[in-house]
Amino acid sequence: MQLNWRELSVLVTGGTGSFGRKFAEILLKEYHPKRLIIFSRDELKQHNMRSEGFDDPSLRYFIGDVRDLSRLKRAFNGVDIVVHAAALKQVPACEYNPLEAVATNITGASNVIEASLDTGVQRVLAMSTDKATSPINLYGATKLVSEKLFVQGNSYGGADGTLFSCVRYGNVVGSRGSVVPLFKEQMKTGRLTITDPRMTRFWITLDQGVRFVISCIEQMYGGEVFIPKLPSMNMLELAKTMAPDAQIENIGIRSGEKLHESMISVDEARQTVELKDRYVILPAHPWWSEKNWVEGSKLPEDFHYSSDTNHWWLSPDEMMTLINSYEE
Repeated sequence: MQLNWRELSVLVTGGTGSFGRKFAEILLKEYHPKRLIIFSRDELKQHNMRSEGFDDPSLRYFIGDVRDLSRLKRAFNGVDIVVHAAALKQVPACEYNPLEAVATNITGASNVIEASLDTGVQRVLAMSTDKATSPINLYGATKLVSEKLFVQGNSYGGADGTLFSCVRYGNVVGSRGSVVPLFKEQMKTGRLTITDPRMTRFWITLDQGVRFVISCIEQMYGGEVFIPKLPSMNMLELAKTMAPDAQIENIGIRSGEKLHESMISVDEARQTVELKDRYVILPAHPWWSEKNWVEGSKLPEDFHYSSDTNHWWLSPDEMMTLINSYEE
């Protein structure tokens, strides 16, 4: 369904983060929404965002926390589309502060659902992560619960109510806390650290991620988990590509870290269809229409989508093109 964004009011939670800023940039330049609301809890980041050129007449800055249901309801008043990007995302921080991670990533998700239903939001797309697939750390576990909440939220919305869907994707090149900025900083010392030379990851740029999210908002029926088809790269090869003359030290895999990332498990594949540029995990609930996504192809019985068995790998030149396209 093609949306007329010029008539829509859009709100993004966690709007001052890496994704939120790129989402605002693209939406304002190319889609011209009636209103775009940046919802976040940090007034300094909102001030910095405004000072850095995000001052379009359609922009609104709303201070609030997804943990606060009443504040969300006030912010969602008159909003048509919500992109839920607010989360505690750093794996070590979530492990050390588990109740905080639950309060933001799970209770916050529940609050977004409640506020959307109560204020008549049309569509909600929640940002998830590859770490929600067969999670081994608390961050991944909270995002898996969040996914389940959003998918089942459609049963509360009813046939004509709010639609809820999710997006999972892999590591974002250059995002805060990711390996590319870390390697760039370590390059100054001539020594790069990797946790395991066998490690692989999926890769996506912020621009690609935002455009994928927008396409999912336009196409969603409510209840799907959307997964883009992405390339993989080995971490040791990444280090050698970025700094061919640097010393590379293997420091050992960290607690809560996977050797390879998976975005569709074997069990999930039974509910998944494949399209040209994405996979769509379909909900197994009575309210789901079998007429949705009939254009998709069923996956083989033993299929799983993992960064080590992926058919699409980035060459060193392709990886450097991605890295160079990222602006600090």
